[in-house]
Amino acid sequence: MIKILFICHGNICRSPMAEFVMKDLVARAGAAEQFYIASAATSTEELGNPVHYGTVRKLRAYGISTEGKYSVQLRKKDYGVYDYLIGMEQRNLRNMLRILGGDPEHKVCRLLDFSQHPRDIADPWYTGDFDKTYEDIKEGCEALLQDCWLRL
Repeated sequence: MIKILFICHGNICRSPMAEFVMKDLVARAGAAEQFYIASAATSTEELGNPVHYGTVRKLRAYGISTEGKYSVQLRKKDYGVYDYLIGMEQRNLRNMLRILGGDPEHKVCRLLDFSQHPRDIADPWYTGDFDKTYEDIKEGCEALLQDCWLRL
């Protein structure tokens, strides 16, 4: 089983979007039982809060539900649980490494590092552009899934 944890600042916009897009992709590929996918925050600002309405609305347009998801924080012990710990931007990586205490197994990276055009994913909390965030996340998740197939 491949275990993936998506991480962003608050775990209400980008990382839950990535979590549910990836769950949808693996389900459509008939491989849901081969994956465990979750998401978390590097900060405590939004802990316990539901997914941002912009993310909910965008995913609902594709028939993807985020029901039951509430913000949780990344923990040091998550490093031993997950195969991939994937941030949305460079700032997330810095905070992830601080919380995790390092990355000796090279599990930490940005989502779009798997794509043809590695880059940060802008935070729609600030930009308001959930369409662009969705496109970037979909691109990254599709590329990540290709990498995962090599592990199975």
